[in-house]
Amino acid sequence: MMDVEPFGPGSMHWDTAGEYRNLLVAGSALVLQTMHPAVGAAVAEHSTYKADPWGRLTRTLASVQKWVYADGAAEGQRLRQVHRSISGVDEHGRAYHALNGEAWAWVHLSLFERFIALNRYFGTPLTVEQERRLYAESRQLGAILQVPEREMPADLEGFWRYFADMVANRLEAHPTALDVLAVLRGTPAPPGLPRPLRRLWTPVGVGSGEFNHFVTVGTLPPAVRKKLGLRWTGREERRLRHLGHAVAVLTPRLPERLRYMPIAYHARKAARTSRRLDRQLRSA
Repeated sequence: MMDVEPFGPGSMHWDTAGEYRNLLVAGSALVLQTMHPAVGAAVAEHSTYKADPWGRLTRTLASVQKWVYADGAAEGQRLRQVHRSISGVDEHGRAYHALNGEAWAWVHLSLFERFIALNRYFGTPLTVEQERRLYAESRQLGAILQVPEREMPADLEGFWRYFADMVANRLEAHPTALDVLAVLRGTPAPPGLPRPLRRLWTPVGVGSGEFNHFVTVGTLPPAVRKKLGLRWTGREERRLRHLGHAVAVLTPRLPERLRYMPIAYHARKAARTSRRLDRQLRSA
């Protein structure tokens, strides 16, 4: 495998991938991913999302943080090794393998679309130029994770064509995706979520599981909601926008240790310390 430049301070992933805000689109990311028939079948047969939803999410988030804030290449290699034996035949007689190039790429590339949605709903919407930069970094991350280059569109415009085509022609209302939505409805707020965000997660009169379901459905693309047969009203959209504004205002004001997950926080802190020592040595 050829060497790929790791992420570091100054990259968009360095500033965003480790934020607790990402929990707000974690459920919708899993729904999108499991709508791919190969991914849906693999998750149904081999994942612990139903028995241990937050445990699975905690492990996934730790892995995602390692892609950006630790040895991403080693973590990518570990993931491929873990998924190498995941294969089978689904209920329609279709063979699947977790490392199928299209499926492996979809799991990765769908996260880019979720980052865009995260900023649209719970932060500051990205400009087109910022989207281009973030997508270039996503291709860099894809190389770290050994996603076949042929499966990754070359530029932002190509990505949006790819995404629309996947939603229209490849994704399906897979039983696993619908089951994920059902599981989310009964799931409490994520453990470890900072108290200020937890207060937003569970508004008065709404259970956290129902709220989790609400945020997941609301942040899905309309074409995906339609394919899954999910209802979404203008009143719900306004409620989600009000919540998103509150998160967008609150998040930058949080102390870094509450804004970022542990691996990200410690990596960012270590990077600042290293830069400060370098400046001191140069000025000595």
